Amino acid sequence: MLNRIKQDVLAHELGVSQSRISRWESGRSHPNHKDCLRITTLLRARADSAADNALLHLVSRSSEPVHLVCDLTHRLLAMSPAREREWRAPVSEFLHRPLWRFATDGIRSVEHRLADFGWFEPLNDDVVYWTEAADFPEMSIPESQIRISRLQLSDGSFARLVREESSSAA
Repeated sequence: MLNRIKQDVLAHELGVSQSRISRWESGRSHPNHKDCLRITTLLRARADSAADNALLHLVSRSSEPVHLVCDLTHRLLAMSPAREREWRAPVSEFLHRPLWRFATDGIRSVEHRLADFGWFEPLNDDVVYWTEAADFPEMSIPESQIRISRLQLSDGSFARLVREESSSAA
């Protein structure tokens, strides 16, 4: 539902019945590990169109410290040079890899409450929250106010634009 993919289409792609998809959505049963991996592969963000590639280009050329991740897998899709300067490893170390291992407790807390903020609704608002400082060999995360925006890509998948809120914004 979140990706606006019909049950019968997903069932066909996965090689399972539509009723199985319905049971998964309702919580009456759960996909096994193999099916979870296949679902993630099908629904993860991919920049396949000219518009999607333009978005990646804009992010990768931004003068602000921003990055774009897959909303489902947290894989890095693009980062600005300003963000790359904040991190201690080159973009190649992060690109197409999940950033979840760098999530602070504040980030994890908000992640688990996104539905409460209407994150998955068609007309959702940005989510703004505070995160504590964290230091990893590859990067440092300063204590800061973060703004995340959910953007739909041309294939129906979603990406998340992550940026720091300026101290004057609320």
